[in-house]
Amino acid sequence: MSLLERVPPVWLVLTAIVSLQVGAAIAKDGFALVGPLVFVLLRLATSAVVLLAVAGPRLTGRHRGDWLVVLGYGVCLAGMNVAIYQAFARIPLGMAVTIEFLGPLAVAVLGSRRPRDLVWVGLAGVGVALLGFDPTGLDPVGVGFAVLAALFWAGYILLGARTARRWEGVSGLAVASLFGVLLAGAPGLLEGGALLLDPRVLALGLAVGVLSSVLPYSLELTALRRMPPRVFGVLMSLEPAAAALAALVLLGERLTGAQWLALGCVVVASVGATRAPRAVPDG
Repeated sequence: MSLLERVPPVWLVLTAIVSLQVGAAIAKDGFALVGPLVFVLLRLATSAVVLLAVAGPRLTGRHRGDWLVVLGYGVCLAGMNVAIYQAFARIPLGMAVTIEFLGPLAVAVLGSRRPRDLVWVGLAGVGVALLGFDPTGLDPVGVGFAVLAALFWAGYILLGARTARRWEGVSGLAVASLFGVLLAGAPGLLEGGALLLDPRVLALGLAVGVLSSVLPYSLELTALRRMPPRVFGVLMSLEPAAAALAALVLLGERLTGAQWLALGCVVVASVGATRAPRAVPDG
């Protein structure tokens, strides 16, 4: 039995959530050195290198449909990262993740036929409405990017399920990550320029890639082997709160009362929607 398999799965998922949001906070702090697109590129590149080394995907003998699905998966992966990092640069981390989480929440609700799920839709709507009445206001461009990230996350979930049926193990994610690097490569290179050779930028990019992609995915995959998907979905609903706390501790970002209330509405709505037998995969 490996060391990870000895750890209770709940703790693995909670560690993954904390790791992901700490990585996001480190990336946002690094925006003072270089732009968001550079961190997207470095995060995806780190993930792609590790996953390709681990998965060793079989590329020959693939059908056209396999490639179309994994390409779409890669587009969603790259788009989700670009959009949420642009949101991080403009609005508080906790608010960006709260809005982004509407994507998997929508997938959970639309995948269910339970009439009571309309309650969770309404509660999430109340959360979004509260943001509109927040007297401090949020940068509308940042909010727009967070909404775009939510749409890409929804697509990532739907195409991830199809990719998993066509590609073995994590090989589909590895190939999608490579596509993501190719898509984010040119913008990241243009934005970073010579700063991509700065050891501080490379070190931060590596840290973000490990904390936000490699480590969380490894922990979640291990946990899912021993945990019901329903429980996993409920735990993942804590991500907006984890993002807000990470931003408070590491960045000194404080949310207003209305923003905390909005975050709470979305978290509760997500917990309610994912308590069904069908769960929402993580993005």
